Amino acid sequence: MNRVCLAAFLFCAASAPGWAQQPDPELVSYINSIKAIDNHAHVTALDREHDKGYDQLRCDGLSSSSALPPANLRFGPDQRAAYRTLYGFDAKTGDEAELKKVAELETAARREHGADFYAWVMEKAGIETVFANRTAMAPEMKPPRLRWVGYEDALIFPLDNSQEKAVNPDRRVFYGYAEDLLNTYLQDAGMSRIPPTLDDYVDKVVRATLQKQKNTGAIAVKFEAAYLRPLDFAPASKDEAARVYAKYAAGGLAAPAEYKTLQDFLFKQIALEAGRLGLAVHFHTGSGCGDFFDDSGADPMLLSPILNDPDLRRTNIVLLHGNPPRERNVSMLILKPNVYTDTSVLELLWSPAQLAEILRPYLEMAPEHVMFGTDAGPFAPGLEWEETTIIGTQHARRALAIVLSEMVRDGAITRDRAKEIANLVLRGNAAKLYGL
Repeated sequence: MNRVCLAAFLFCAASAPGWAQQPDPELVSYINSIKAIDNHAHVTALDREHDKGYDQLRCDGLSSSSALPPANLRFGPDQRAAYRTLYGFDAKTGDEAELKKVAELETAARREHGADFYAWVMEKAGIETVFANRTAMAPEMKPPRLRWVGYEDALIFPLDNSQEKAVNPDRRVFYGYAEDLLNTYLQDAGMSRIPPTLDDYVDKVVRATLQKQKNTGAIAVKFEAAYLRPLDFAPASKDEAARVYAKYAAGGLAAPAEYKTLQDFLFKQIALEAGRLGLAVHFHTGSGCGDFFDDSGADPMLLSPILNDPDLRRTNIVLLHGNPPRERNVSMLILKPNVYTDTSVLELLWSPAQLAEILRPYLEMAPEHVMFGTDAGPFAPGLEWEETTIIGTQHARRALAIVLSEMVRDGAITRDRAKEIANLVLRGNAAKLYGL
């Protein structure tokens, strides 16, 4: 190496960001000691084989995708470590025989621990409480360790969805799921079909469903609307929404613009009612599963009319997943007084070092509005809720240690402030937001 090249190399090495440096051992120890609150997970029932309630729009119902799964979700050191932590099993290759063994160990653990299975996994991960996103909680899922987040998308699509189903194969499946859930909500309200007027639908179906969810223990409600339509909810006239509803409640296909007006109106009624009941509103943001997911329609920047609506300032809104691959957009949105984000799925898609880089803008702008979440759930064979809980939690803690250590080294914060932020992200913000 000549002198010019050597000088250039040394300059670059000296000026490169410090993400590769080891995190502060004191911060690592402190972060690992915090009992976390998982803001977002898809917890499966003990009878995993027959459980369909862990999500409203289940990705496992889609036709096989030709895309490769992210590399971090393929067999590797993280899965091996999770198997050792949970079952004492040292997998070597992740081949079919080993994954069959893991499935047997999963089933055995659920059978052995019964209703204590969830606490058993959570203790190994250092988690105190998990928010379970489900259409309904299984009988064995009990508070305070497991808290319920219900689904509302079905309520904003009450008309004939034939046109929407024809957009692509994925939406055909997802709209079918939404229609099934709406039928459940209607049956709970003592109806076999939607009522003839919008006022009756809002009062006897929408508000009644949210009230029942609140009474049954829900602490938040969730929208996966980005799987069904863009997130461009906008102000909508009640008179126009009522006209559209009355015209098509008994049948017929509403024009897309008409149907959007009704959806937008219904969304606001749900958000208002959620705020009145003290339920936070969760939104899926960023990329999703399937071969036809509309990434551009999942950017929370499209929610600006909602986030800036004075009528909804009493409704807390959580932008789940940090909006990958446009994570920086979220760093400005969480400056709003009722808007939050979480880390869920980011720690499963990226390494701790990469997640640390994503987190820094959030923690520099509004650390009081950032929460830990895993998005743990049934991703693939050998990557069920229990394994992804272990992996996601370990990655999130490591990422927090990396980014906070770097901020301390930069002089942006003190070590004591770093500990405060770690506690806020891992549990404090969620405890305050949900009144735990």
